[in-house]
Amino acid sequence: MLQRLLRLPSWRGSLRRLGIAALFAAVGSGLWYMEEREVRERLSWMGVPTWERLTPLSVHRVLRNDGFLVGWSDVRVSPLWASYVLYADRVAEVGDRPGFRRDWRTLWPVTPDSYLRSGYDRGHLAPNYAIARVHGPSAQHDTFLMSNMAPQRPDLNRRLWQRLEEVVIDRFVPQYGTLQVITGPIFASEFTQGMLNRVGLVEVPVAFYKILVVPGEHPRALAFVMPQSVRGDEPLDRFVVSIDRIETLTGLDFFPDLPEAVERELEGRVDTRGWGLEAVADLPGCFD
Repeated sequence: MLQRLLRLPSWRGSLRRLGIAALFAAVGSGLWYMEEREVRERLSWMGVPTWERLTPLSVHRVLRNDGFLVGWSDVRVSPLWASYVLYADRVAEVGDRPGFRRDWRTLWPVTPDSYLRSGYDRGHLAPNYAIARVHGPSAQHDTFLMSNMAPQRPDLNRRLWQRLEEVVIDRFVPQYGTLQVITGPIFASEFTQGMLNRVGLVEVPVAFYKILVVPGEHPRALAFVMPQSVRGDEPLDRFVVSIDRIETLTGLDFFPDLPEAVERELEGRVDTRGWGLEAVADLPGCFD
C-alpha cells in the first residue's frame, strides 16, 4: 500500500506532462493550419484545385513553395497543377538561373538527370522569370525543384509555351495589375496508356493547360490547352479553350469556392474580349 501511494505523485506528474504536451501539440497544429490556410488563400484565388470525383488517381498532396503551390501526385510521379499570383506593382531583381534539384518531399526520386536522353525538356509549371520578378530570388530558386517540372517536347517548351509565359508577364500582368495563374499537365484519358508512356518514373503528359484569371467581383478568364505535338510557331489564340474544357480533360475542379452563378459564367465560355490577344498571338519568343 505504501509503495502504491509513493508512486501516485509520479503518475500524476506524468499525466500533467502529457496534458501539457498535448496542449502544445494542439496549439501548434492550430497555428500551422491557420498559416497554411492563409498561404493557400494568398497563392490560389477561390481555393486550390480539387477533384470532380475521387478516384485512386486523384490522390495528391499540396506542396507549399515560396511564391507558388504545387499539387503533387505520387501516383503519376508528376505535378498536377501549379498555382501562383502575379502582381504588376512588385518588381524584384531577377538573378541567374539556379540549378535544377530534387525535391525531397516527393515519395519517388525525381532527379535533374531523370529526363536525360529522353527527348523531353524539364518544363517549368511555375515559370522561372515571372516568379522571380514578382516574388524574388528565394521563390525563383524553388521553381527549379523537380516537383515543379513535367516532360515537355522542345518545340513546346522553348517556343510556344515560352511565348505564352512572356505574354502573361510582359503584357497581361501590366494590363490588369493582378493575375491568378493555374497551370499543369493533361494526361492520356486511359491510365494504362499513361503507365506505358513514362520518362523513368514520371508519366509523360499529352498536353498542357494554363488558366489566367483577373480576380475581382466580376472576374474574367482566359485559358489555353497546348498539345505536345506543336511546331512552336503557331498563333497563341489557336489554343484558347474554356475552363470547363480543361476540367473535363483533367478531372480537376478549379476555383471551387466561387459562387455557382459566377462559376458558370467564368468557366463555361470562351471570351477573349479585352485581353488584346490578337495583338500578341504571333509575337516571337526569345528563342525564335
